[in-house]
Amino acid sequence: MVDDRKDRRNQGIGRKPLAGPRVDHVTSSGSDTGLERLKARIEALRAKTVTNGCTESEALAAAEKVAELLDRHSLSLSDIQIRATECDRHEVETSRKTKAPLDYTIAAIAEFCDCKVWRETAEDGTRRYVFFGLRHDVDAAGYLAAMISTAIASELVAYRLTREYQAVTRRARATASSSFSIGMAMSVSRKLRAMKQERDRQTVAAGRDLVVVKSGVVERELNRLNLKFRQAQRPARKYVSEDAFNAGRRAGDELPLNPAVKGS
Repeated sequence: MVDDRKDRRNQGIGRKPLAGPRVDHVTSSGSDTGLERLKARIEALRAKTVTNGCTESEALAAAEKVAELLDRHSLSLSDIQIRATECDRHEVETSRKTKAPLDYTIAAIAEFCDCKVWRETAEDGTRRYVFFGLRHDVDAAGYLAAMISTAIASELVAYRLTREYQAVTRRARATASSSFSIGMAMSVSRKLRAMKQERDRQTVAAGRDLVVVKSGVVERELNRLNLKFRQAQRPARKYVSEDAFNAGRRAGDELPLNPAVKGS
């Protein structure tokens, strides 16, 4: 079972590195045919979702498929092989200096993919998120972040065509759009956590606790790198439109989702 308290404390949400090198590959090992197949499958999903656009329903279906692929790959490895797997980092640029809807899902994505995540500030002042973990996990986390951002943007376009949105005054439409996106992002986060809990239950029932094994590898590499973090300042309270926020939440909550992972 995953402790939700690690969203901020252990995963480093809202923290920035004070020092430490940029890490592209922490360790080196021979090519892994299974890993290459996994990456190819994820890239195929990217072409169907991020490149062509997707709805939230399609995004969650793809997330479930990613979960199946990740667990199948991890369960095919022994604990010794997992401990020898490379750690890596995957950077997600936001091109924004303020919060984006993705910010409300980033912790859930990291948890879903057994990664750590922290925030950095680029030289131009824009935000970037860094996923850190086993190579296949961070690849999947980066894909899910892009896919969820695409889904939120697609659903926002549909929301702006509704009578509810058209009834909002022009001055209030920016707030309505932001509120809808936040509501949807939080709904997606809840669903990702529900899926993750079910996946962990199934793997533990099968006699493997992948979370414990993977977290041990990631913590070891973070300690070896001696990265230093500091707590970011709490952002100012954000005003949201309750109606638009609820509309965004409904856009996610009303979609059926079976969190079970098939055939791992």
